[in-house]
Amino acid sequence: MMDFFTTLQTFLGEWRDLAVTVLHVLIILAMSWIALHLSRKALVRMRIHMQQDQNDLERIKRLNTLEQVFRYVATVLIILITTMLVLSEMGIAIAPILAAAGVLGIAIGFGAQSLVKDYFVGLFLLLENQVRQGDVVEIAGKSGLVEEMTLRYIRLRDYEGSVHFVPNGAIDTVTNRSRTFAHAVIDVGVAYREDIDEVYAVMRTVAAELRADPEMADKIDDDLDIAGVDQWGDSAVVIRCRFKVKPLEQWGVRRAYLYRLKKAFDAAGIEIPYPHLTVYAGQPKTGQAPPLPLALQRESD
Repeated sequence: MMDFFTTLQTFLGEWRDLAVTVLHVLIILAMSWIALHLSRKALVRMRIHMQQDQNDLERIKRLNTLEQVFRYVATVLIILITTMLVLSEMGIAIAPILAAAGVLGIAIGFGAQSLVKDYFVGLFLLLENQVRQGDVVEIAGKSGLVEEMTLRYIRLRDYEGSVHFVPNGAIDTVTNRSRTFAHAVIDVGVAYREDIDEVYAVMRTVAAELRADPEMADKIDDDLDIAGVDQWGDSAVVIRCRFKVKPLEQWGVRRAYLYRLKKAFDAAGIEIPYPHLTVYAGQPKTGQAPPLPLALQRESD
C-alpha cells in the first residue's frame, strides 16, 4: 500500500512539475508576443513624433526605412531571447549551446565573409542616409525604385517591373536620383538652316506654357535653363537645356516638354532633322563639277 501511495505521489509530482513548466513557457511566449507588439507600437510612435512636418518627403522616407530595419532587428532579438528562456525552462542547459554558437559563429564568420560584409555595409548605408525606401537609385549596375531595404540587401524594381535583389556588400557606388531636387536634361536637335535665336524663343515660350499648366506647375521649381549649343551633329545642331524639378519628376517633365515642343516646332516651321546623305562627285581645280553618271535600267516586259 505504501508503494502505491509513493508511486502516486511521484506521478503527481511529475505532472505538477510538467504543468508548472508548461505554464512558465506559456507566460514567456505571451510576454514575447507583448514585447513584439509594444516594440512595433513604440517604433510607430517614435516615427510619428519625429515626423513633425508631413510635407517633408525626404524625412518621411528616411524614417520609414529606419522603422522597417529597427523592427526587423527588434523581432530577431526578441525571438532569440524567447528561445533561450524556453529552453532553460525545459531543463536544457543553454550555456553549452551559447558556447557552441560562439564557435560556430566564428567559423561562419570566416567562411561567410561576404555575408558579414553585407551587414556592415547595410548598417553604414543607413547611418549615412545614402539610400531610403522609395528612392530611385542606381547601384551595382542595376537601377530602379527601392521597395525594401534591410541590413542584408536592397530590393529594386525597374521600369519594366523586374525585381532585383542587390546584396549590400556588392555596392561600392550609390547614384541617388531622388534627393532634394533633380534636373530634367533635354537635348533638342534642329536643322543647320534654322535661326538659333528663334529656336531659343520658341523653347522659352513652350517652357513658360508648361509652367503655367496646373498639372505641371507643382513639379517644376525654376524656369528653363538653356545651356546653349552643345554640339554640331551629323545632321543637326544640338541645343542642351534643363528644368529644375521635384525629385522623381524629371522624366515626366521631360516627356511633357518634348511633346509640347514638337507641336510648337511644327507650327513655327522649325525643322527637326533626320540623317541625310549627300553624294559628292568631286571637283577639279578648274572649279567645274564633273557630270555624275547615272544609269537607269528599265525592266523588260
